[in-house]
Amino acid sequence: MNGLNRLVTRVFDVLLAPLEWVGVEFSLLVVSAVFGVLALWVFKHISWQRGIRSTKRRITAHLLEIRIYQDDLGVVARALGKVLRHNVVYLGLNVVPFVPLVLPFALVVAQLVVRYAFEPASIAQVVQAQSSAQAIAGDGITVTIRGDAAAIEGLELLLPDGLVARTPLARVPTSGLAAQEFVATEPGEYTLRFWTAGGVETTKRFVAGGARPRTLQPERARGLAAWLWPAEESLAGTGLTEISFVYPESELGWLPGRGPFGVILVFVVASMLAGVVALRPLGVHI
Repeated sequence: MNGLNRLVTRVFDVLLAPLEWVGVEFSLLVVSAVFGVLALWVFKHISWQRGIRSTKRRITAHLLEIRIYQDDLGVVARALGKVLRHNVVYLGLNVVPFVPLVLPFALVVAQLVVRYAFEPASIAQVVQAQSSAQAIAGDGITVTIRGDAAAIEGLELLLPDGLVARTPLARVPTSGLAAQEFVATEPGEYTLRFWTAGGVETTKRFVAGGARPRTLQPERARGLAAWLWPAEESLAGTGLTEISFVYPESELGWLPGRGPFGVILVFVVASMLAGVVALRPLGVHI
């Protein structure tokens, strides 16, 4: 998984670099449109096109039968049953070929989300460290850690220079949960270091203020969730399942929406529109 995520990330670094000179909106739309056309081309070659055409013709024929013999309830009932049956077949012929496209879809969407959906911690959260007497709980950044009970029970967190703890590291092993609040004394890119029982070390990148890096993700995970956060490696083998905090959601310029939802919305709509435009040129039946 980590190898595939690294490979896909490098490919997107190369492909998106020239597009991003024009703007994030242009880059997002171009990638979405290209994916839509490529997905349609793949669908054409892995689907049973003859079966789809035949099933559509049969549905049309039985609909005409209902229109012509609308006064004969017996004929209408039989034709309606055939329409429903062929519709089920038609859906199956279209849905099944899309299953192999789920992984490419997830890989592309994940890359777009970590590149365009978030901003570094806002300047309002990048504050000068205050004394414990002045600190106000809740106005900093809270890092949340989830994992196995043993990993959480022995968990240690080291904040780098530039980040100051607001609260002690709170551990709840029975719930597999730990959390700590901190603040940044200045903008920058930081590495939080974690140690679990047995001395296993792992890290999480945190960015506050300043220029936005090429990729930015609020969560590091393991298992299937790691596919959604490709900018940092999986937590497999650490005893932890998630390390996360909240980043501000990014605006998408003149495109609708913001944050992950906005990126996914634009990607789905733009790829579908590009696919519709390419249907006839590619000779695809869907």
